[in-house]
Amino acid sequence: MEPTLIACPACGKTNRIPAQAAGRPRCGNCRAGLPWIVNAGDADFTAVAEQSPVPVLVDFWAAWCGPCRMVSPVLDRLARERPGRIKLVKVDVDRSPGLSGRFDVQAIPTLMVVVDGKVAARQAGAAPAEVLRSWLDGALSGAPG
Repeated sequence: MEPTLIACPACGKTNRIPAQAAGRPRCGNCRAGLPWIVNAGDADFTAVAEQSPVPVLVDFWAAWCGPCRMVSPVLDRLARERPGRIKLVKVDVDRSPGLSGRFDVQAIPTLMVVVDGKVAARQAGAAPAEVLRSWLDGALSGAPG
């Protein structure tokens, strides 16, 4: 699992963010909470998403999917708005057929919120930013904190 490089929203310093960790990512320079945005696949999804210490927003997507490309920046923004509160895990369905089957992904994008290893919410298809924000906040409102 390759770490993701994320610029700290507070000080601008680039940080390496591991796909899997016991805590919540913080800037090595200013200690501010960092957005946690990573990729996962069939081999590492359990460790990266289901064993996450924070709720996970899972994005099942594909490179050839137009609606996926429209939703992706919205999901990135939602993760950046909630540093340390959620982890955004992107799953390429073409590279992860096992996960697509396991979660019965019939349409893409399919979004899920996973809390403590269990699917807490699910939505298929692209939706406007405000709809996604409300859906995510609703799913997180029942999540421990």
